[in-house]
Amino acid sequence: MSPVTAGVLQLLALIAALALAYRPLGDYMARVYSSEKHYGPEKWIYKAVGANPSAEMRWPAYLRGVLAFSAVSVLFLYALQRAQGILPGSLGFSAIDPDQAFNTAASFVANTNWQSYYGEQAMGHVVQTGGLAVQNFVSAAVGMAVAVALVRGFARSRTGELGNFWADLVRGTVRILLPISVIGAIVLVACGAIQNFAGIHEVGQFMGGTQQWNGGAVASQEVIKELGTNGGGYFNANSAHPFENPTPFSNLFEIFLILLIPFAMTRTFGRMVGNLRQGYAILATMGVIWVGFTALMMWTEFAHHGPALQAAGGAMEGKETRFGIGASAIFSVATTLTSTGAVNSFHSSYTGLGGGIQLLGMQLGEIAPGGVGSGLYGMLIMAIIAVFIAGLMVGRTPEYLGKKISTREIKLAACYILITPALVLCFTAAAMALPTPSNSMANPGAHGFSEILYAYTSGANNNGSAFAGLNADTQWFNSTIGIAMLLGRFLPMVFVLALAGSLAEQRPVPETAGTLRTDKPLYAGLLVGTILIITGLTYFPALALGPLAEGLAS
Repeated sequence: MSPVTAGVLQLLALIAALALAYRPLGDYMARVYSSEKHYGPEKWIYKAVGANPSAEMRWPAYLRGVLAFSAVSVLFLYALQRAQGILPGSLGFSAIDPDQAFNTAASFVANTNWQSYYGEQAMGHVVQTGGLAVQNFVSAAVGMAVAVALVRGFARSRTGELGNFWADLVRGTVRILLPISVIGAIVLVACGAIQNFAGIHEVGQFMGGTQQWNGGAVASQEVIKELGTNGGGYFNANSAHPFENPTPFSNLFEIFLILLIPFAMTRTFGRMVGNLRQGYAILATMGVIWVGFTALMMWTEFAHHGPALQAAGGAMEGKETRFGIGASAIFSVATTLTSTGAVNSFHSSYTGLGGGIQLLGMQLGEIAPGGVGSGLYGMLIMAIIAVFIAGLMVGRTPEYLGKKISTREIKLAACYILITPALVLCFTAAAMALPTPSNSMANPGAHGFSEILYAYTSGANNNGSAFAGLNADTQWFNSTIGIAMLLGRFLPMVFVLALAGSLAEQRPVPETAGTLRTDKPLYAGLLVGTILIITGLTYFPALALGPLAEGLAS
């Protein structure tokens, strides 16, 4: 079987598995977030934090809950890292430096999981399991809660109430993420991923010396890292490490976990607004972009340029032989079109155009299918923009799901789509203009520029992957990328929740003959075009200086 055929078959198998899980999981999540029942363990959590899960919140109160919980999480994780030297199970590692502790705390709370450290050489068991793994769960649940609040804004009318943040946070964690993670961890352990609390031990001779590895609760952290679109690896090699991702089957299973909830949430959206076709339209938009990017990535990496690539069957540099080009390309697109950031190959070693596809996937806003929760609310923002553009073309006040898109709504949507590009481009420009940050580049010219552009794109879009040719463990990058991650995560949420509150207060608008049908293929095509055009106009100059210049020169 040729490598190309193997890659295509894996892609088809992945699509089939996602299709089988789509309906039951999407409907289950809709029931979870619509339920009025509270389970025993959930009641204990509400009592511990002093929350009343039955009290409805307007958008300012919901936002305060999001920000307060996240702020406490940042402080807790920062303190845990700074105290690591005196904690049990530290494996002899000392406390994390202040700038790196801030960067890591911001990263994991913002669901970015950017890592400027070597996991197996810096973090002990307590920080890994009690700090980083916990944030993998709750940061994902925060994103899902905000998405559900926006969906309620579309579904409700003549009220400003969007549900209860604490109830949404706890239910997302306890009823959705935990059960799937338990099953997934068992699958990964069966595939060969490790799950223990062993210390540092020698595993044999390596280049004339002994090689050392430390154990850890890797399988349980790996599954929520993918399921929650987090991405932070237990080991520096991330999902290319055999302890995290041992076999081709585990690799495909991890890609399945990355895409599972973001795609299924479109079904949840359709069910909660009472129109499944609207969910299918969003699903189709996400699916077209994802399949298109995957096909482009496989083409660029399988294209044979020169005898070395012909002998290897494609661009094998930086890719694991046990996965090959096809599986690596699928994983790469899945992780950069979501906010996952996990890698099973060296992104910096992809072809120039392949690196451009990775960058563009993040710059789209990671909405195809995007992160858990963030992908759905990002796509719904773009849907509002597309409806507004359609309304301009026909001279009609735009409507979406029975709600008028007025000046207030379009201003909030516009602010949402402008925040992340502003962070990416301003920080990239500053890093290139100042003399010190550019010293961290491992490569000159277009590729070196791409390293810095990729770092801030990954941070501000809450992805967390890296080109890895950049030495980001400096005070400048730890601080600025940390700021970009926090602002890129929580500023957009302000506008999402304000938009949700504005929509929930409206009266429903009856459908007429002039209403744009947003559940038809024509609208899905308009939405795809809107996404690509807005992103292209925003990022094309930067992409031309980096990956496009490199790709055309090679």
